[in-house]
Amino acid sequence: MHPAKSVIYFTTATGAGYGLFFWLALLSFHGYLPADQVVGFHLMPFIMLATSFGLIVTGLISSTGHLGHPERAWRAMSQWRSSWLSREGLMAVLTFIPMSIFGIYWVFLGQNTSMPGIVAMVGAVMALITVFTTSMIYACLKTIPAWHNIWTKIGYLVMSLMSGAVLAMALVSVFGLGDVVFHLFNPVGILLAVGLIVKVIYWRHIDSDKAVSTAESATGLGGFGKVSLAASPHSADNYLLKEMGFKIARKHAAKLRWIAAILGFVLPFVLIGAAMHYLQDSVKLLAILLAAASCLLGLVFERWLFFAEAKHTVTLYYGQDKV
Repeated sequence: MHPAKSVIYFTTATGAGYGLFFWLALLSFHGYLPADQVVGFHLMPFIMLATSFGLIVTGLISSTGHLGHPERAWRAMSQWRSSWLSREGLMAVLTFIPMSIFGIYWVFLGQNTSMPGIVAMVGAVMALITVFTTSMIYACLKTIPAWHNIWTKIGYLVMSLMSGAVLAMALVSVFGLGDVVFHLFNPVGILLAVGLIVKVIYWRHIDSDKAVSTAESATGLGGFGKVSLAASPHSADNYLLKEMGFKIARKHAAKLRWIAAILGFVLPFVLIGAAMHYLQDSVKLLAILLAAASCLLGLVFERWLFFAEAKHTVTLYYGQDKV
């Protein structure tokens, strides 16, 4: 598949934004984040929530850039009975309700526990549901075997929680909340490790030699022997070839996988581990901030590969042997 920049940013940013809100809600619900009010407005929760909302909103706006008619994007929500894209859009809008209510309570009223905390947890659950609906936009496509598997759904949820946790650790570190950083250390480490394991399993899954469809099964001519392409169906590139026929060399994919694994998972794990056990003060803060930046950059590579390595069954009619 053609890895459009708008969709890469959409899936990376919204996943991190929803994941960040999940951790802010969970930490607030358990009373780990301060809720004190400063003259009717508290800067710390505003920056934390603005980061979450900013990633989500810009990601959702970016997603419309891949549509033929972005101005009609709102119509997609009318098909929620049959379309996962519609369900994702509807859930994204509905999730803003508890998120916004919690934001008003925390930023302007200085409250983030008790009832506001419960509202935040409702929003956190809805955020994860929204991430799941995003994953189903791709996982429901039987014509793309690389996506039509359980690891797509697990991967989206784990990457969202992982990137959100790393961002949350970076933000609370900026505001000097050492105790909260300590509470996040184990979840962040576990999620980085689990995220890498899930990604490696996913890559092994799509690299397997087991073919879901072949040129023989797609054309129905397998009974006559091996099917080969005699001539291209089109004399020039068209939309199908541009969007569905993107190819990436195996050696380039292998290099990018290493980059994604190191930047997205290994380096953040090492930096955060060093920060918690060996570094102090400003150097510790710098290491955590670098870990967050590395994690997000690595996920951009991971998401680019997610699209670039996916093969649509339509390519079987353009010379592809199997999908």
